[in-house]
Amino acid sequence: MNEEFKVEIVNPEKSFLVKEDVLEAVVPAFEGEMGILKDHISIISFLKPGIIKIITKSGDENYYVEDGIVEFKNNNLSILTSSIFNLLELDKSKIQDLLKLAEEDLNKSEINDQAKYLVDQKIEVLKNLN
Repeated sequence: MNEEFKVEIVNPEKSFLVKEDVLEAVVPAFEGEMGILKDHISIISFLKPGIIKIITKSGDENYYVEDGIVEFKNNNLSILTSSIFNLLELDKSKIQDLLKLAEEDLNKSEINDQAKYLVDQKIEVLKNLN
């Protein structure tokens, strides 16, 4: 029995990733980490900063994402995001740059509670990657 489904990740520049042989995807949804398997119920959710894990028979791929929308319908997972990085290509200096920007955002006086929550999430994930 085929347990695979399709994942497509799109950012403003291009179609970032298309995979047709995904066994499981784990996304950092606002509700918490969400594991998605073939025939999952249809969902739409917002992403918070975190790691997207794509699991295939040929191996796992991990991506750092800062925001976005995730939709799963008819065994197609679509992720729309403005900021995504393959963890294999994310070096220490880039992580430090992202961390510095997040800490600057946190120190802004006009930051609201929701934005503070998201920046705190971003800082926590980046520190764990570092």
